[in-house]
Amino acid sequence: MGNVKIADFRREPSRPHFDIGSLLAEREVDRYTLHTKFMNEQMVRVLQTIGYDVGFRSGHGQYLFDRKGDRYLDLLSGWGVFGVGRNHPVLRDALKSVLGSDLPNLVQMDVSVLSGILAERLLEYVPYLEKVFFANSGTEAVEASIKFARCATGRPDIVHASHSYHGLTYGALSVTSDKMFREGFGGLMPGFLEVPFNDLEALERALSTRKVAAFIVEPIQGKGVYMPDDNYLRGVQELCRKYGTLFVADEIQTGVGRTGKFLAVEHWGVEPDMVLLAKALSGGHVPIGVVLTRKKIFEKVFNRMDRAVVHGSTFAKNDMAMAAGLATLEVLESEKLIENAARTGARLMAAFSDMAERYELVKNVRGKGLMIGVEFGAPKSLKLKAAWSLLETMNTGLFCQLITIPIFKEHKVLVQVAGHGNHVIKLIPALCINDADCDWVEGAFDEVIADAHKVPGAVWTLGKTLADHAMKARAGA
Repeated sequence: MGNVKIADFRREPSRPHFDIGSLLAEREVDRYTLHTKFMNEQMVRVLQTIGYDVGFRSGHGQYLFDRKGDRYLDLLSGWGVFGVGRNHPVLRDALKSVLGSDLPNLVQMDVSVLSGILAERLLEYVPYLEKVFFANSGTEAVEASIKFARCATGRPDIVHASHSYHGLTYGALSVTSDKMFREGFGGLMPGFLEVPFNDLEALERALSTRKVAAFIVEPIQGKGVYMPDDNYLRGVQELCRKYGTLFVADEIQTGVGRTGKFLAVEHWGVEPDMVLLAKALSGGHVPIGVVLTRKKIFEKVFNRMDRAVVHGSTFAKNDMAMAAGLATLEVLESEKLIENAARTGARLMAAFSDMAERYELVKNVRGKGLMIGVEFGAPKSLKLKAAWSLLETMNTGLFCQLITIPIFKEHKVLVQVAGHGNHVIKLIPALCINDADCDWVEGAFDEVIADAHKVPGAVWTLGKTLADHAMKARAGA
């Protein structure tokens, strides 16, 4: 048996009998029917109500193409997943290479080369941390950080900030403040406390009990694009060190170049005890979650040989995800996408700030790099104020749809609100957008916002239609 070679076990290509392309073409007509019957019917109803049911067929870079071949600029990027753009050839080639290499993936009783290389590469970006734990998603990274913090400190409590979003599994949901995500799911985990974002005094009161294992916070909060005060994260770091609490930075959306730096915390010069990554590191192809942590924390968890598998995940460290992560970092560097995010983000921020000066409905513009929030608010002029108040009475936060829907239907730009019931539209496009794309974004927003200042007008007619839908849905609930 010792003379048997690997080549003897390779499968020769057989005649294709299963073709995904043919299956897609054959069943495209059933796209919404399948989801209505077997999956989330309410999502289909939402798409059809607001006119987003165009049937996207392909994606390249920052662009999407619908069933008619029309091109759209995507400012959602899969909630920040496609940092390097959709279907990047470097990512595709890396994944093909893994599939063609017959690697011994997920042996479990071994360690993989690719995961070691990716860990090494990631820590080069965050040199004050020394260890890496891989998971399958952002929410899994959050769950791991909670367990690690409790194990490393021996303390029971976890503190998070108001307006936070950290995921939807029970541990992550327990540090997510939005009641909409919590409603209907029963009691959450004990030992989780909330303090106001940007309030260092409230944080100190919570930490001074010396029962808090970790404070977990998004450097820039995704639901609303809420920014930290200039001294906030520095103050968080000082308080955590003072009271022996671990400082956990959730960079699942802000990390991997989104804000014009590899990590958003770099803007404020702080060094958390744990950094959480996911989303964009995947390249949009294979889910991945990461905890970057201090060695002393890691070694409290994995402290003996019999605890080598005390926490893990079956598909974590799989070769496809590791290759996707390595390819993503390569594209970020070779195409200077972090620098591009800083440059194009500054341009868009300036354009939106100019609109805030010219349009009374635009109240605030905030963000870093290509994570931008445009906040709308009650106008002062009587006609606009009356229309706004009527809409808000029917459904809080509905106004932003009066901007996003015509931007989508008339200008072919895909964008959405930054959270349930708020008045912020969030832009998180691929980091590869260019100046022509910025022209497209600025022109679309300027025209639609200008139209929103005309009462009566098409925008407010749309508002009445949406409000009617909302009232009927509420009555039928």
